[in-house]
Amino acid sequence: MKLLTHILFLALAVVLMDAVAVNEEYIPYFFKGDHLFKGFHGKAELSNESFAELDDHHHLGHVDAAFRMHYENSSDHDHMFFFLDNKVFSYYKHKLEDGFPKDISEVFPGIPDHLDAAVECPKPECDEDSVIFFKGDDIYHFNVQTKAVDEREFKSMPNCTSAFRFMEHYYCFHGHMFSKFDPKTGEVHGKYPKEARDYFMRCSKFSEESDHVERERCSRVHLDAITSDNAGNMYAFRGHHFLRRDGDNDTMTADTIENAFKELHSEVDAVFTYQDHLYMIKDDHLFLYKVGEPHTHLDGYPKPVKEELGIEGPIDAAFVCEDHHIAYIIKGKNIYDVELKASPRVAGNERTIHLFENVDAAMCNREGVKVIKGNHFYHFMSTMEFVAGRSLPEQHRVSLELFGCDH
Repeated sequence: MKLLTHILFLALAVVLMDAVAVNEEYIPYFFKGDHLFKGFHGKAELSNESFAELDDHHHLGHVDAAFRMHYENSSDHDHMFFFLDNKVFSYYKHKLEDGFPKDISEVFPGIPDHLDAAVECPKPECDEDSVIFFKGDDIYHFNVQTKAVDEREFKSMPNCTSAFRFMEHYYCFHGHMFSKFDPKTGEVHGKYPKEARDYFMRCSKFSEESDHVERERCSRVHLDAITSDNAGNMYAFRGHHFLRRDGDNDTMTADTIENAFKELHSEVDAVFTYQDHLYMIKDDHLFLYKVGEPHTHLDGYPKPVKEELGIEGPIDAAFVCEDHHIAYIIKGKNIYDVELKASPRVAGNERTIHLFENVDAAMCNREGVKVIKGNHFYHFMSTMEFVAGRSLPEQHRVSLELFGCDH
């Protein structure tokens, strides 16, 4: 099954996607043929496992287009719409709404059958709360409130095989390439098209033309781990690659984990820095490296996480705050303290994190604690504020505010 999943995932990355939509929890759904990929990495599943009626009514071969209606003034708020040939399906919390499927012309009058793509466009990103439909060279702006249709011409855009609104930006996928566009005018600014596999999928290998630093700075795939050392250098890990930001001049470099940390090979669960050493956790094992050029793997490692930190792996995230000697270990909704000077080390002082069901990564420096969830991070002045907090602080974009990617 793992081999099949890997093959299907590669198929998604190599050939065009049929449709893309974001669910009510802002997780992207990628549709290809009769399969569905939830998020930017992970296992493929049959689409009818999540949306059974698509197959019941239509012998599902593929989804033409999909989007999530996210307009609070609409009766269809937070519904997901799927388009197959001349039919439209409306789901709310993965349940098909009564009376569906219906003809596309009944629900979206003036919109043709056999669509290529669709994407929601809220006001003021569009003039009014709208849905943009794509079919060949034809572009249709559908007003959600009045049901009026405005046909437009997007001269600078390629024909979209799927479209996607993510973090208030609009993306047109064509083949395995994508372009970011203005939803009002269709104008494409910047150096596009770009490789979708470089930015929206977790792949171990990328195109020869790929700018590795830009890809890692601007990728929409969530981080696996992040840390900073005593010199202020930051390390951010994602899949098979990592990004390093120099503490002296903010210069960024990208490399493979295989090249810099060959004993790890790829994909870490958590990383923290303590006394000029990188503690790198993968599954049930801890790898220890002396920070330097190159990083030096210490003899006798890897060792079991339980033996080194007094807690069973795997671990979601871990961090140490500058000159302190406590490692904070996060597993699901719980956080534990490990006194690193103690022998043997024991994970204690278990507490519940109230603001998150789980996190992807976390780091601590003189500015406080940064907690990363998906494509965003949240800044807390201290570990206590993070653990005891009852309301989320301001949301920040990882790509923009940590890595300086402006697109």
